[in-house]
Amino acid sequence: MASTFSFDVVSEVNFMEVENAINQAQKELAQRFDFKGSKSSIDYNKTDKKITLIGDDDFKLKALIDIVDGKFAKRGVSLKTLNYKPKEQAFEGTVRQVIELISGLPSDKAKELSKLIKDSKIKVNTQIEGSKVKVSSAKKDDLQAVIAYLKTANFSLPLQFTNYR
Repeated sequence: MASTFSFDVVSEVNFMEVENAINQAQKELAQRFDFKGSKSSIDYNKTDKKITLIGDDDFKLKALIDIVDGKFAKRGVSLKTLNYKPKEQAFEGTVRQVIELISGLPSDKAKELSKLIKDSKIKVNTQIEGSKVKVSSAKKDDLQAVIAYLKTANFSLPLQFTNYR
């Protein structure tokens, strides 16, 4: 039996579900009566992991955001993975908003997560390994307590727990 037990905390996005959600949102946009004859669009760039929304005005842009958020929620993709950039004026009087998809645990968020675990006063060790945080302890109960604590904590990214050993 191992002397220490561990698990990894990661923040991953299922990009197939993202693509499915975007496709459903584009279909709804094409079918909605209030968008007939509109210049509104939803574009997804897989390589840059960005979604670009273009609306005729602020009202239509808000409706596009609601469509995308709804489709993401239905597909089980956390809305915490969406980073909304400020809206900007685009060509011909339209309004554009770019949404970045956050995948992985950036180093500043990994440090913040590690500090959050240490502040919980549960006797575990944390180690940042690239885009994941390894949590280890001699007791499985402590690891389960950390998982329960992180599930209730309001962290800015969605968290998954992998490699439980």
